[in-house]
Amino acid sequence: MTAQPGLPFGAPVARVDARAKVTGAARYAAEHPAEGLLYGVVVPSPIARGRIRSIDSRAARAVPGVIEVLTHENRPPMARFDLLHKDMDAPGGSPFRPLHDAQIHSDAQPVALVVAVSFEAARHAARLIEVHCAAERPRSDMQRLAIEARKPSRLKFGYQVAPKVRGEPEDAWDEAPVRIEACYRSPAEFHNPMETHASTAIWEGEGRLTIYDKTQGAQNSRAYLARVLKLRKRDVRVLCPFVGGAFGSGLRPGYQLVLAAMAALTLRRTVRVVLTRQQMFSFGHRPETLQTLKLACDTEGRLRSVVHEAVSETSRNEDYVENIVSWTGLLYNTPNLRLAHRVVELDRFTPTDMRAPGAAQGVYALESAMDELAHAVGLDPLALRLRNYTETEPGSGKPFSSKALRECYARGAERFGWSRREPEPRSMRDGRTLIGWGMATGVWDAMQIHGAARAVLRVDGTLEVGSATTDIGTGTGTVMSQIAAATLGLPLAKVDFSLGDSSLPLAPVQGGSFTVATIGTAVQAACIKIAAKLLLMARAQGDTPLRQPRLKDVEFVNGLVRLRVDPSRSISLRELMQRAGAAQIEAKSLALPNLMKQRKYARATHSAVFAEVRVDEDLGSVHVTRVVSAVAAGRIVNPRTATSQIEGGVVWGIGMALHEEGLVDHRLGRVMNHSLAEYHLAANADVGEIEVIFVDEPDEVVNPLGVKGVGEIGIVGVAAAVGNAIFHATGRRVYSLPITLDKVLGLD
Repeated sequence: MTAQPGLPFGAPVARVDARAKVTGAARYAAEHPAEGLLYGVVVPSPIARGRIRSIDSRAARAVPGVIEVLTHENRPPMARFDLLHKDMDAPGGSPFRPLHDAQIHSDAQPVALVVAVSFEAARHAARLIEVHCAAERPRSDMQRLAIEARKPSRLKFGYQVAPKVRGEPEDAWDEAPVRIEACYRSPAEFHNPMETHASTAIWEGEGRLTIYDKTQGAQNSRAYLARVLKLRKRDVRVLCPFVGGAFGSGLRPGYQLVLAAMAALTLRRTVRVVLTRQQMFSFGHRPETLQTLKLACDTEGRLRSVVHEAVSETSRNEDYVENIVSWTGLLYNTPNLRLAHRVVELDRFTPTDMRAPGAAQGVYALESAMDELAHAVGLDPLALRLRNYTETEPGSGKPFSSKALRECYARGAERFGWSRREPEPRSMRDGRTLIGWGMATGVWDAMQIHGAARAVLRVDGTLEVGSATTDIGTGTGTVMSQIAAATLGLPLAKVDFSLGDSSLPLAPVQGGSFTVATIGTAVQAACIKIAAKLLLMARAQGDTPLRQPRLKDVEFVNGLVRLRVDPSRSISLRELMQRAGAAQIEAKSLALPNLMKQRKYARATHSAVFAEVRVDEDLGSVHVTRVVSAVAAGRIVNPRTATSQIEGGVVWGIGMALHEEGLVDHRLGRVMNHSLAEYHLAANADVGEIEVIFVDEPDEVVNPLGVKGVGEIGIVGVAAAVGNAIFHATGRRVYSLPITLDKVLGLD
């Protein structure tokens, strides 16, 4: 069986939900109407560590319209054991429990929920709550406490323990003719999607709840909530048909979900809780890191030794860790390698995944160090990378299932004009403006995990497909519709893909760039099952033009099934179903990765990023004027949405390089710039021209569709490319992010 040629698989079609979003018809978690709706407002802790002595809510309760004030003293019962509070993405340790007890673990921890008949009344009353605490000195200065770092737990999903030491890295570094050593710092970054986190818990009676939640995993939120509040899973339904951005912030259930459900169960009313922009800084974030790189090479630029050590933060109660150093062992070949990762416990909320977790920080340090090594050995930065290019995974020797990185380098460099780069720093200028060109490599996983989908083909030619996966703005619904339409040869307008509903077939949380590989494979498999049932109908009838067709001998095109060798022998799907008296055909599929096939290969997505900056020589201000990102991410289902993903990643990478930083007052352990006025993000004026190139590399080892993810890879390497361009422009290396004008001028 072959899919419809050309369209819609691989076509740059517009998003299927575009009209709903631009007209306001799309409703997000805090926008669903409900009868008798109550509003909950969270009261944050005034300290970062200590205990609550008392909570005085008398003034708040006296406000007209206030219904209840929930605290740790009057909340409904919760599950006792830590295991019942864990979700799909939980690391090792003891998860945070909202309103559990009097202990304060982190800045702005929720300590009460005011519920009222109007948002204004609840907000006013929340300000009248008096929280009296016994404060303790918080641990928040990671640079000072890094000496106390320890080995992390292995329990975080996806975390890879550093491999054994290869060769004699220290001795080789000492003996090498060219070597560099550098320390890098990346700060804590905070999630600020357009839609703040919110939950609307609708009371359905008899202990049943329907909840509209800002989440990347409807089934994850449902299972977590049912366990925590001792509910039957069948009595909880979580919906998230539209998600206004997430990229990690919604992987784990937010505390607003528990609070809204608690209030709904207590009051037997529908309750909505929406976090303020300031409260978006009170939960998971990208962890702060300190990294040391030691690179050594011979006089021709061949790596002889690589040492990469990282320290990152975790909370005191959970053991969060990311893959920061593992990418260094994947990208370049060296006979001597040592990787190490430790964590330090701080009085902060447990970090959480943020776009390309671990790789965004680790590759930034590695690619910055590679640029410094290139300068030290007198090689072009691209030439150094090509000199150490490897077609097999260093260490294991496994071939990559596909690796078109060399073509990414070539096509990206050609489009950018890299050959015209003057090698010496400060050699390119426009008057008092210094011009710099920098580049970096990007890498991310190529994964498929388990997921399911259901498909129903009706006799009128419409196809309904569904899975509990979400769409955080990446275009998931569009891509899944394309896969289904292509598999059965239907117009895209005839396909309706349902998602964001915990009652739909199994789906993992949407993260890690494995959604299309996972759910897309399940969608394709379910549609192939329908195709097989259609052919069984044709065989049973005996008098169709197809006679005794086999799947491999037919193709589905424009609502027809026809023989590949003789397209004139065809029959419409409608006629075939009518002849069989079938009003609809249904199929469900659980897609699993082919581990026996995959175990023979290393699997990864790659990119090459080229950046141009203009630096004001007097003021030190930096403007990123051009970025070219060449990406090898398997087969691209929709170039339009995929390009949007890479562009978004580049913008985020520019923000990482030049803007984003959570500033903590270590006397208080509190984030001080917890607003969009003071927490700087890349805005329109900060972003220049972005060009995205996709290098075709279908990879059926990773999954039958041949796809790899594009959600994460877009940000990886961008901060390093920008930093390397700043060095080329100014001759000054900056080792800590963000690269602000004081650092460029050497005033930090």
